Amino acid sequence: MDKKGILVVVSGFSGAGKGTIMKRLLADYPDHYALSISATTREPRPGESHGREYFFVSQAEFEEMIEKDALIEYARYVDNYYGTPKDYVHRQLEAGRDVILEIEIQGALKVKAAYPDTLLMFVSPPNAEELRERLVNRGTEDAATIASRLKRAWQEAQGVEQYDYFVINDILEECVQEVHHIIRNEHARVARNHAVIENIRAQLKGFAEGE
Repeated sequence: MDKKGILVVVSGFSGAGKGTIMKRLLADYPDHYALSISATTREPRPGESHGREYFFVSQAEFEEMIEKDALIEYARYVDNYYGTPKDYVHRQLEAGRDVILEIEIQGALKVKAAYPDTLLMFVSPPNAEELRERLVNRGTEDAATIASRLKRAWQEAQGVEQYDYFVINDILEECVQEVHHIIRNEHARVARNHAVIENIRAQLKGFAEGE
């Protein structure tokens, strides 16, 4: 690919299935996408490993990254830090891959402020009851944590209008395809093709002037 990649932020309520969607996108279209791995101070869940789902770091290590300005964004969520390392993201964009950041709403808006061309996408289950059932059924957290996540979801729901797209994750296959098509179509926006358009104009001007 010779075009620069698009920075895509995917947010959504905890339990909306963001991680599953991202994994499918990377598996189905490995040449198109790169998933930015966030750093976090939370403990790994069963089956997670350092450098795959997250970079699991101590609070001291995370705060050192903040001091060195090594993060695109960072936020505190349910008593833990989460942040996006800069270097990997920049290298992938220059290589022409669309880089997907799976982060929460605070971080998403910080990224949009720093990088206005960022595409913001919010993923949600079909309804709130389905969200609650998914949190309970995944069996990784106690009742108090689930209650905290649902309260947080209500707060996050107030900011959905600040996103570019709202995607319902009901049937996984359909949702993955919808997300892929949205991102691919974004490459065709006039605002993302000024250099190509100017080049064509220059060539046409040459033809018009008989050169």
